[in-house]
Amino acid sequence: MATLSSYTSSPPRILHRQQSKPILFPPDSTPSIRQLYTKPISVSRRSRGAINATAAASDTSGNSNASSPAKKLREIMQSPGVLQGPCCFDALSAKLVERAGFPYCLTTGFSISAARVGLPDKGLISYGEMVDQGQQITQAVSIPVIGDGGNGFGNAMNVKRTVKGYIKAGFAGIIINDQVSSGGGRGVVSREEAVMRVKAAVDTRRECGSDIVIVAQTDSREVISLEESFSRARAFTDAGADVLSVDSLVSREEMKSFCNVYPLVPKLANMLETGGKIPMLNPLEIEEIGYKLVAYPLSLIGVSIRAMQDALLAIKGGRIPPPGSMPSLEEIEEILGYDTYREEEKRYATSSSSDRGSSRRSVYGGNQRVVQDDSEQRVDPVVEVMIPEVVSNESRNPFSRIWSRSLRIKIIGRDGIEKLDVRIPAGFLEGVTNIVPGNSKSSSLFCLFSFCLGDNDRAWGLFVALGGVNLKQLMDDAADEVGGKLLLDFKDTAGDRIQVFLE
Repeated sequence: MATLSSYTSSPPRILHRQQSKPILFPPDSTPSIRQLYTKPISVSRRSRGAINATAAASDTSGNSNASSPAKKLREIMQSPGVLQGPCCFDALSAKLVERAGFPYCLTTGFSISAARVGLPDKGLISYGEMVDQGQQITQAVSIPVIGDGGNGFGNAMNVKRTVKGYIKAGFAGIIINDQVSSGGGRGVVSREEAVMRVKAAVDTRRECGSDIVIVAQTDSREVISLEESFSRARAFTDAGADVLSVDSLVSREEMKSFCNVYPLVPKLANMLETGGKIPMLNPLEIEEIGYKLVAYPLSLIGVSIRAMQDALLAIKGGRIPPPGSMPSLEEIEEILGYDTYREEEKRYATSSSSDRGSSRRSVYGGNQRVVQDDSEQRVDPVVEVMIPEVVSNESRNPFSRIWSRSLRIKIIGRDGIEKLDVRIPAGFLEGVTNIVPGNSKSSSLFCLFSFCLGDNDRAWGLFVALGGVNLKQLMDDAADEVGGKLLLDFKDTAGDRIQVFLE
């Protein structure tokens, strides 16, 4: 399945809207895009004319598909301006696209093949896997999703089966191209066979009583000629395609000429962020040329790969990813809908479950929080300070000889004002690190900052900044020295000066 190609890396200008409380499992009566978005994402300078969209089909019962995903997509395509659509590859990435305020998104065979099976987009991922992944994506969001159907997995009859599967999976649109093989080389089938694929897709839509948007894409510009690609685009429209796309256009002039082919038919620009031939244009420029839709196929999968590589490199080096590089646990839970789940769960609480309470364990298997379904009162966690016993036999534990000493932590702000000056028993860290999982060389330093600051996030930040300094070793080396000794003296990223003394 071919990558959606030809894209721009210009960031979207998002018109923010007030987000209503999400519903964990959206019902079929999800409000239309016009209700959810006062204005769709648009960078319009002017309104465009009406687009050539097929009227919504009626189902077998004679009822119009007013709330279908395709209907929503057709509605937003009637709004002014170019519409940006990032390409997702799983349910989570689709959720993030929706949360960012985009009114629709797309999928690509390239990204799904990478994310689902970890293989190149060379026809190795199956029709069933693409449909299954697509269903997970469409069920995770309320915005319409255009699915990459590639070459339809074969001839016209395969195309019919593919379109049926994508309709059942909940896609609002499907992209069908004229490649010989999905994700293969740049070979294309004859114009006649390519048109038959589009005709098969259109016939299937009618037979299913669907109004799915059919996006016809040709790769013939690079393989044959520019004129051939325009001829195929005209033939695709005559066969019933709703949206047209020509891959591998190499200049603004070619893009403009393509948009003049049946000007009222919406055009999709595939802005390949890296390695593509199409000029890198911002959304305003793309709209000025005449496009209606613009897709970004590599942005999400690309940055995901790089972020995971950076995190793994940090972990392999004995560090953790810096706090600013990943969301907090609370943010992750909010994205995944934990709060919404708990609210909906209360609707089905029984008297027996109320008596038991609802225990919820953190992802780390740590503290539990008990919520009474009726009173909604919380039982606060009990914090028990564990004071380790002093071991008299110093030959067994040399670190214990510093129990007579104190650690002084002093923080002076960048403005010169003292923020903290506290002392704790130096031997206290021995007991703490004995009950904290992990390397005691590292955990002693983190425990010190966490205990004194009362802020785990900042404690991790300071720990990472020091690169895993062995505080226990520093204290052990200074244990026999008379008087005080400065162990650490540094500035954090906020400009505060942090000093640690052994007294």
